Amino acid sequence: MPAKLIPSLNGFGLEDGTPVKLRLTRNLSSGSDRKGDTVDFEVVEDVSVDGIVVIPRSGIAWATITEAQPKRRMGRGGKLDVNIDAVRLRDGEKVALRAVREDKGGGHVGAMTGAMVATGIVFFPAAPLFLFMHGKDINIPKGTEITAYVAGNIPLAKAKFLEGSEPQQAVVVPASSPGGLTSVNVTSAPGSADVEVDGKFVGNTPSSVSLPAGDHTIRITKKGYKPWERKLTVSGGTANVNAELEEEK
Repeated sequence: MPAKLIPSLNGFGLEDGTPVKLRLTRNLSSGSDRKGDTVDFEVVEDVSVDGIVVIPRSGIAWATITEAQPKRRMGRGGKLDVNIDAVRLRDGEKVALRAVREDKGGGHVGAMTGAMVATGIVFFPAAPLFLFMHGKDINIPKGTEITAYVAGNIPLAKAKFLEGSEPQQAVVVPASSPGGLTSVNVTSAPGSADVEVDGKFVGNTPSSVSLPAGDHTIRITKKGYKPWERKLTVSGGTANVNAELEEEK
């Protein structure tokens, strides 16, 4: 099948094949994981367009296990196929990823195991060998780094990524137990919005997050609404944060 031609991207956005470096956030094993399980990755480096961060470092990306078989009798090894799916943008939206730089047509998302062999394992160089050892389960350790690629040209609204780039009004939480953790209850109107603390996805509203003393950034996003972001200074006790989200027009 001939290679699929992708037209050039006009204007602000992510170009097809833009690399996104990812780090596995948990151990994977053909002996314990199951088909359909979701796998989370952490973004290792900011991805910027024209000097504007569109995929933030410490953001989240997802993959799906499409096949998982534990090791079997007669020396038959395990099988583990993982497809890279998407990554979250700074504005809260998601864009599709694939595991190979070029799409050769057919719309198939590349297997992550192939990307691991092609790019190498940073923290555990021998790990790709487990993919081919007979009679063994496939084990991919937490911390394994791979490079995924943006699937297709993705036009973006530049204004969305400029919003919230300046520091917002700080919320100071009085100390009731100096040096301890602060329990922060995060709500939003409307609810079921994504919550990020210091660039890491922690759940959906309403959520309760325990934070160490110091400065933190709370960011709340929901499709169809403008991102909400505040600086939070905590030093113990409890705090309530409620985000009134404004609809995009």
